[in-house]
Amino acid sequence: MTGQDYSRHSFEAMGTLCQVQFQAASHAASETFKKNTTAWVTDFENRFSRFIPTSLLSRINASAGRTWVDLDSEAESLFALCDWFYWSTKGLFDPAILPLLQLWDYHVPHAKRPEDRAIAEALDLSGWKKVQRKKGSVFLPEAGMGIDLGGIGKEYAVDRVFELAGDCGIRNILVNFGQDLRVQGEPPEGGPWRVGLEDPSDTGLCWAGVAVHNRAVSTSGDYVRHTLIDGEKFGHILDPRTGYPVKNNCQSASVIAPTCTEAGILSTSAFILGGHDGIQFLDGYYQAEGCIKEQNRQFCTRRFNEYLIRD
Repeated sequence: MTGQDYSRHSFEAMGTLCQVQFQAASHAASETFKKNTTAWVTDFENRFSRFIPTSLLSRINASAGRTWVDLDSEAESLFALCDWFYWSTKGLFDPAILPLLQLWDYHVPHAKRPEDRAIAEALDLSGWKKVQRKKGSVFLPEAGMGIDLGGIGKEYAVDRVFELAGDCGIRNILVNFGQDLRVQGEPPEGGPWRVGLEDPSDTGLCWAGVAVHNRAVSTSGDYVRHTLIDGEKFGHILDPRTGYPVKNNCQSASVIAPTCTEAGILSTSAFILGGHDGIQFLDGYYQAEGCIKEQNRQFCTRRFNEYLIRD
């Protein structure tokens, strides 16, 4: 392997395609990093996916209303991040809305829209502020409560893979898990990493591209994952304040931030708020820039245009 060789590593995990492009000092370092990445992500999914019955998260949810569940150090760190982002987004990021997600499950065909009373009941069982925690354990106090880490899991995994790369001495890298990505250093051609922003009106094409160094990029929207009920589209992103899918004329929200966890949670929060309010929210977040697209207009933070590729 020469100094200019870049390696690629792709695998399926967390319901998406995971891709890593990087430059390692040697073939041995490259193979070690690939092995460590796949092993860590597999273990992470096995512990924190609510779709795996034996996972730690499934045990927490199954114990709702009955007993406390012990947490390992990784779970403690992850739940501490949930605390922070629940607070900093004023509840727009809420990982304890599993009852609502199950009610609006976009994977399942719906004959009719969920009844308002069912939504209200699911909303009563939801809310991160109800989750009880003490050092080394967690408790969901009401039967029927549940946690879903879909709003933070992939993004957190991207950031942890970055740590693994640093342990292997890797400095030039792109980690892309289902379009939640983070870059460092330079791509093979040099300069900044160039990242396309998908057009929500014409998926598969990009409406713009951004050039980034040592940043993460994430886009949230309902143009791909949604369900149709009586001909009306309901997206997969729920507003935890109301219990209903977001309906605010917003098509997508893209955010550039220092970490993928920040970029992903901020883009979803901005999408929930919609154009004007979403941009005000992003403008108030340190080191984050973003753009929110509606059908006929877009809103951008003050410095977002500095990242746009002009050529």
